[in-house]
Amino acid sequence: MPDTAYVTYEESWHAGTRTGGRELSADEARARDAQGLPYAVVYRAPGREVPLGVRMVAWRAGTVDAWAYDGQGRRSAEAELRMRDDEGRLLVRRLLVRRFPDARTAESDPDCPRTAVELSADGTARISHQPGGMRGDSLEAEVAVAEADLWAVRPGFDDWAGLPVADALPEWVGALPGAEEAGWRREPSRLRGPADFDRVFRAGTEIPGLHVLDPMPCGSVRVPSGVLAVACPDTGEGLSRITVDVPPGTYPLEAAWVHVAEAHWGSYEDVAAVRLWIGDDPVAAWEMALGPGDDTLRLREGEAFGFGTDAATGAFGDAEAWPELCDLLERARRRGSPEHDRLSNSVAGMNLDGGGLGADLALFCTGGDGVYPVWLGRSASGEVVRVAVQTAYELDLEA
Repeated sequence: MPDTAYVTYEESWHAGTRTGGRELSADEARARDAQGLPYAVVYRAPGREVPLGVRMVAWRAGTVDAWAYDGQGRRSAEAELRMRDDEGRLLVRRLLVRRFPDARTAESDPDCPRTAVELSADGTARISHQPGGMRGDSLEAEVAVAEADLWAVRPGFDDWAGLPVADALPEWVGALPGAEEAGWRREPSRLRGPADFDRVFRAGTEIPGLHVLDPMPCGSVRVPSGVLAVACPDTGEGLSRITVDVPPGTYPLEAAWVHVAEAHWGSYEDVAAVRLWIGDDPVAAWEMALGPGDDTLRLREGEAFGFGTDAATGAFGDAEAWPELCDLLERARRRGSPEHDRLSNSVAGMNLDGGGLGADLALFCTGGDGVYPVWLGRSASGEVVRVAVQTAYELDLEA
């Protein structure tokens, strides 16, 4: 940390936007520390617009979070510490370091190399190196951690030693290993989707438990802003919904119509997935769409990010017009309302004509409540050409 660095205090801190709450005096911050109330310590340098780093302390909640920022305001390192109330010790719970290859790489860029370390109180740590970012494979290992490296003594208000995330990765983590180094294993990218998601839309294809029929057209969606949102319009997720950048335009929606044969329920026809057709190029690879703050390093086997629903419903719509579309949907659902004729049924669910909004909402039924991943089909040049959601979750489309 530069010798000229100084600190300021804030009532709160938002790590992504680098904004704090009310500015505090040192005495106010000290009093909040003693009472266990949250406060932020912001490390600054003269002439530098963005902070060097921030420590957010909340003793009553038993948490300390810290971030280091580079000159462009990107979080280059993060640390999570959790307190053991009975011993006054801090568990170094998680460390993350990003290695920006150039000045243009955004903090959220899925191709940004990084390393994460997750520690457990039992003395084990999971190390994950992603030299190719989220789209590349991970090199992972579980290692034993010495007691001295696992815990930190809870410091007093004046006892913190410099930036809490300086040199965030301790020496015992080691350098980036070779792929074949003993004790390390290669894990496929958790961002990577099914190799051939489109097959559930190809008539005649046999997938365990189902026979694929002709895909069914389900209308179209206008996306004038160029930002597509995928979410449940009835759950009120707000900004946690999935958004995808697409060229402004109107996109057709299709449902994967399949014949299902089950031992318990017998035979029936159902919608196994829905897809929005963004471009005509074939899909070269599928990947999971991410929402704000989603990080594949936090996923375990079989887990995925997506949009949540407690109404067994999902929808495609324009992100900027989303609030107005949801308001219009609520009015249109009332029989006899002037907006009711804006609704039309489809095989997948129903469509809402946004009229003068210049944007529409295409609703589809999911297999139930929960979290549903959104899969992006990318062309060989990396452009998004399909956006798909598997709706019949009990069907194994990856088999």
